[in-house]
Amino acid sequence: MNDDDLPGRLARNIRSLRETRGATQAQLSRLAGVPRATWAHLESGAANPTLSVLHRVAAALQVSLEELIAKPRASARHYPRATLPVRTRGGGMLRKLLPDPLPGMEFDRVELPPQVRITGVPHTPGTREYLACESGELVLVASGERFHLQPGDVVVFRGDQKHSYENPGARTAVGYSVVLLAPSI
Repeated sequence: MNDDDLPGRLARNIRSLRETRGATQAQLSRLAGVPRATWAHLESGAANPTLSVLHRVAAALQVSLEELIAKPRASARHYPRATLPVRTRGGGMLRKLLPDPLPGMEFDRVELPPQVRITGVPHTPGTREYLACESGELVLVASGERFHLQPGDVVVFRGDQKHSYENPGARTAVGYSVVLLAPSI
């Protein structure tokens, strides 16, 4: 079976998803509300299922319809440091930690040389931000409050307010910013 073989791809994906969950065909066919023979045909690549059957199978496996028919992805992909987006601001450097965006989330590595301060950009209302100090020391000023972070410390704050990050120390400070954007309505 090649990657352009949709029934074969569907069969491999369903079988793999079932096996990953440690379930039998009988257990998942019962959960999906389809006959066990139908499930077996889906996993053999011999079935021509209706959209309704695919929807029930996807729900039983707790995946999207798209994941049922998706082409296989490589098990891993290496992203060299130089390929990740970097922004410089006020002498500091912010580097994206993840190459692919996650909806509603941002992950950045913040590197501040000694005595450097950068201003954060307020996000949309309702946004939460987490700042974790990895090395050195960081000072976060958020909504007029001042937080001094040592390695291992984390501050959670409203990311929709004025905020800044500062390295008051004598060596480079590294932290990680995780932003949970407010869901759009």
